[in-house]
Amino acid sequence: MEDITKELKIHLPSQVEYIIEKLSEHGYEAYAVGGCVRDTMLHREPGDWDITTSAFPDQVKQIFRRTIDTGIAHGTVTVMLGGCGYEVTTYRIDGEYEDGRHPKSVKFTLKLEEDLKRRDFTINAMAYHPKHGLVDLFDGVGDLKYGMIRCVGEAKDRFMEDALRMMRAIRFAAQLGFEIEDQTQEAIRTLAPNLCKVSKERIQSELTKLLLSPNPQTAEKLFSLGLIRQVLPELADGFDGMEGRRMIERLCETEADSILRYTVFLSILGASQENRRVRTEKLLRELKFDNHTIEYVSRLSEHQYDKLSMDKTTLRRQIVKMGEDIFPYLLRLQKAEEAEQLYKGIKKAGDCLSVRELAVNGKDLVDMGIKPGKELGNILNKLLYLVLEKPEYNTKEKLLSELKNIR
Repeated sequence: MEDITKELKIHLPSQVEYIIEKLSEHGYEAYAVGGCVRDTMLHREPGDWDITTSAFPDQVKQIFRRTIDTGIAHGTVTVMLGGCGYEVTTYRIDGEYEDGRHPKSVKFTLKLEEDLKRRDFTINAMAYHPKHGLVDLFDGVGDLKYGMIRCVGEAKDRFMEDALRMMRAIRFAAQLGFEIEDQTQEAIRTLAPNLCKVSKERIQSELTKLLLSPNPQTAEKLFSLGLIRQVLPELADGFDGMEGRRMIERLCETEADSILRYTVFLSILGASQENRRVRTEKLLRELKFDNHTIEYVSRLSEHQYDKLSMDKTTLRRQIVKMGEDIFPYLLRLQKAEEAEQLYKGIKKAGDCLSVRELAVNGKDLVDMGIKPGKELGNILNKLLYLVLEKPEYNTKEKLLSELKNIR
């Protein structure tokens, strides 16, 4: 039954070969497996190297001096070599999936075939041994050749086991520039409601990888196959018609930066400028994003359609209104080259763009007899808007002399 292609040669890192050889010397089978095999065959640099073996975890730990029990219950031991870790996992058969995400139990097996059968997609179910060659039971090579994402065995069974695989199918299609096979697509469409069983953190991780891929237009599959309605229903209603098509086009035109692409992706929320910021922040919090991303994307979403002025004074005011921290993101989002040159000129001249850059501070005003509080803050803001219009006024002597006029 096995399809072993001996003539195909894959270059393995020396430490991966060492682990495989040591396991073989002790009478166990061992193969590089999964994404590292796939990526190497596609001439991509693997992010990490995984090894599957007939040895049980305790046996792996006896062979190698430094190991970490990273997933011992599921058969995974990390072997440490030269400061790098390599996951070594025992061949296993997954038990029943009760939560649509994790097997209730796992059973170790001595058969590589049983281990490969439980994997998600054919292109991730290949194993390689430097002497015995490639083991490809499900025509992963053919699917790599024709650029196809296809489930191992019955697609519905794979997605019933782990609903996150539906997101992974679209993410792999985006990263590799592949198509999703018809039966796999139909299974996603049918089982899309199961995605609600997956944690928002895992969904966020897959969505981010998709949006930052070379083919972000593949995000359209999230809508057409019904996945987005399960995790971000607010977006589903805004995708129809011209607005959705324009969002997909903008994703392709936007550089692969998470702040920028999430701003574009969530732009179909619509609503007023202020509401857009509030709704964007709400969605990002639901997806368990970090505070930095939440703040930058929500603020940028509020100003993404602002028309940038070619007048220096007005542009300085716009920078202050938006916040200088997000203004460079707006320049990149709009590809506003003329405004960017104007901004660089403003920065080079050292023009004041915030209260903290004023030549006077709160203490100076208190020394002039102004009481701390709201009045002091208002005066500092008025001084800021004065120097936005007249940058040359940003000296202590000049600003203090202007206090009478401002008060």
